[in-house]
Amino acid sequence: MSIAHGPETVVLKPSKPTSLLAALLLHPNTVVSTTYLLRAVWDEEPPATARAALQTCVLRLRRLFAKYGISATTIEAVPGGYRMHCDTETLDLVQFRALAARAGSAGGPGEELYRLREALTLWQGQPLANVASRMLQDDAVPALEQERLRVLERVCDLELAAGNCHQVLVDLYESARRHPVRERFTEQLVEALYRTGRQAEALAEYRTVRDRLRDELGIDPGPGLRRLELAILRAEELAPAPPESAHAAVAVAAGPAALPAGAYVPARPPRAVPPVPAFAGRDADRRAMAARLTAGDGPRLVVVSGAPGIGKSALARQTAHEVQEAFPGGVFTLQLARPDGTPVAVEEAARLMPEPAPGRRLIVLDGAAGAWQVLPLLPVAEDAAVLVTSRRQLAAVVATHGGAVHRLDVLRSAEAYALLAGLVGAERIAAEPAATRELARVCGHFPLALRIAAGRLLTRPGLSVADCAAWLAEDPPARLALAEDAGLSVPEVLGQALDALTPALREAFLRLGERAEAGDPAAGESESVLEQLVEAGLLEDGPPGPYRLHDLLRIYARWRVRTHEAAATAAPR
Repeated sequence: MSIAHGPETVVLKPSKPTSLLAALLLHPNTVVSTTYLLRAVWDEEPPATARAALQTCVLRLRRLFAKYGISATTIEAVPGGYRMHCDTETLDLVQFRALAARAGSAGGPGEELYRLREALTLWQGQPLANVASRMLQDDAVPALEQERLRVLERVCDLELAAGNCHQVLVDLYESARRHPVRERFTEQLVEALYRTGRQAEALAEYRTVRDRLRDELGIDPGPGLRRLELAILRAEELAPAPPESAHAAVAVAAGPAALPAGAYVPARPPRAVPPVPAFAGRDADRRAMAARLTAGDGPRLVVVSGAPGIGKSALARQTAHEVQEAFPGGVFTLQLARPDGTPVAVEEAARLMPEPAPGRRLIVLDGAAGAWQVLPLLPVAEDAAVLVTSRRQLAAVVATHGGAVHRLDVLRSAEAYALLAGLVGAERIAAEPAATRELARVCGHFPLALRIAAGRLLTRPGLSVADCAAWLAEDPPARLALAEDAGLSVPEVLGQALDALTPALREAFLRLGERAEAGDPAAGESESVLEQLVEAGLLEDGPPGPYRLHDLLRIYARWRVRTHEAAATAAPR
């Protein structure tokens, strides 16, 4: 437990006042009886002076609150006990439950997933780690953990229903290992492995859990896991039913809720494509892409290319959402890159391509590493419209199959402002318009960086936009990262792109970053090298005009050189 006041955070020491505060915070805005508080603070039989000592603890807490700018009336003495007044601005637990409740009334799976992910970012470490009360550790901590796990299970259900099997594997590996007898995580892990073509690993996971349950508890796996094993042995295609309403699946504040176990059918039904939360801008691109994809004649192939983190996947998902009614045969998304940035093998991708179905279809190939990965899949797509995202322009693809390439630039100032307003809230953003524009500038008007900044503002309701912008501006590459998700990290995403280059190209990019503000950054570099960097999404334009390096990429290049030099200097000789 800790108290945050502006930039200062104080971690409370294990003590009787800390145990008292924990007991009150676990029951926000409700009367907590004196008897319960005495047990929480003293565990064993409280001494005769315990009630007086409890009042002393309350006084100490009020003084502590006053020191850090918290109203002394936050702890209210009422007949029979005390009440702690908390809201989403003052207590993470209240905000977590509020976000889970808002997710329950979301307009669709995409918005629900975003809100639940947002709620999970509030969990930092073990709950009540610095609380000495054995009663709270034995009773309250497991209950809190169940709340978190129910939300995490729901998140994984939504990710699997959306076809994001690769992305959710990291969460599922960790959860299944840490909670081996919680079978739903293992079900989800086995399903994700099988649907990404890793049948042997899926069966191995099932059998490991089966053996553990038999050895330690003397029971067999539940029906969900047994159905999965049978489906894998029969080589059936797994497709979860559309996720149940969040009203039934996540009801944290109301107590435990049963989550859907998932129904498995041999065919993959079309699923509605949710909108991208708070999507902003790219109007001309969306209109042009929609017109080409839904055209009745000619090639229906669109490539969206651009720098890492510039919003290619978001534009593809939003466009797919907007045109899905024109594709009664369904919209299918295939991730061509794993979470660590490595490309999916062509053979594996071909196995994951959807089977032909009646009605027009749209296939989204997301994160292509190059033409070599896309070209073998196009014959499998047959008469489907195909939307491909890649850092590369895939000239060989459009040259042989026709189509159009949309090369994305950074967002315009008004678009970046709209994105932040949609994510953080229009009122909060409108209160600091100049600071919002400065925050967008610090983020280089990159959608990835803007969403990371928005995540920081959302998890710190008391943080002003101006303070957030100033803090990020001190070291943008290092600070534009959310620890919970490598995909929401500027150094991780740009680092993967840079590490995929040859050493010569990598060194050339770093040199461009060093020279970007001194005249022509491309001076002295061969045109072949520059064109390869353009193709890799790390440089823009070129002949007949000058080459151009995005501000965020320039700042990252300098940061990378600086941090690597510092690491080399600190290394033992």
